[in-house]
Amino acid sequence: MDVEKLFATMLVPIAAMVWIKAHAAEPVYPDKPIRLIIGSAPGSGPDIISRLLSDRLSETWSQRIIVDSRPGVAGVISAELALRANPDGYTWMMLTSQLFVATSVYTNLQFNLDKDFQSIALIGSVPFVQMVNPQLPVKSVPDLIALAKKSPGKLRYGSAGTGASEHLSGEMFTRLTGTEMLHVPYKGIPQAIADTLSNEVQLTYAVYPAARPHIDSGRLRAIGVTTPKRSPVLPDVPAIAETVKGYAMFGWYSLVAPTGTPTTVLDKVSAEVVKAAKEPAFAEKLKGLGIEVAAGGRKELDDFRRAERKRVSELVKAIGVSMKQ
Repeated sequence: MDVEKLFATMLVPIAAMVWIKAHAAEPVYPDKPIRLIIGSAPGSGPDIISRLLSDRLSETWSQRIIVDSRPGVAGVISAELALRANPDGYTWMMLTSQLFVATSVYTNLQFNLDKDFQSIALIGSVPFVQMVNPQLPVKSVPDLIALAKKSPGKLRYGSAGTGASEHLSGEMFTRLTGTEMLHVPYKGIPQAIADTLSNEVQLTYAVYPAARPHIDSGRLRAIGVTTPKRSPVLPDVPAIAETVKGYAMFGWYSLVAPTGTPTTVLDKVSAEVVKAAKEPAFAEKLKGLGIEVAAGGRKELDDFRRAERKRVSELVKAIGVSMKQ
């Protein structure tokens, strides 16, 4: 064997060893805990959904998904925090209707929600429930309208913050019914619910997962849902639109990550979330919380976000809500 052939023969196993060593060192995602940032308080709808999802994904990957609650400014604080993270796939954010509405209301944000976050998966949508303190002499939407017209500016409703979906729900209600109510913003919807329970405010709007315990216990009275039609989980509660023509609002849940996150990671997470949402047992848990499961991948969420941006922007413009952070 000449020298060149001998040298080539020696290079083959060396190259193979180098390739094996290099690839063996590559970690399989995820190889450490993941942080899921939410812009809502503990006990809120996004918090409940996030913890269900984190438990399910932790079973598959044997890694913790830590739910990091950062309420404030209708979710804006959570987005600012997420964007300061390294876009390596270990920081996700739950993008909800609340933050989406806020970014159409606030005019001086330090980020662009549509450009700075990449889609992972669309989980589903859910109705807001219009709830009143039982001490209020109101058992229906027409009752509420009549009382509000009788005492303009006297009724107070709480929301998760100025520019949040609950705020928009209340603004839309007063505009379409020709009534006047005082808006009381809170740092998160659990605080608004707590003050509705104590009658500091007389009513509030909350997504069904957050509203359910208080409705079931009878401590708050559900008089309407914000979706165009009645919800299967509250079949005896009328849609507000049955009384107020054109009224429609709904919440939704999705996962996004800071722009720059590797595509392979986005695709892997998206596939696993969609798979989970389609599993009968997990889907039933979501449906039990009043969620209409979407189980949409990255493209479906991209399309949904574009359509929602147009709808929400037009709604905010029509109502005339505009704020500076």
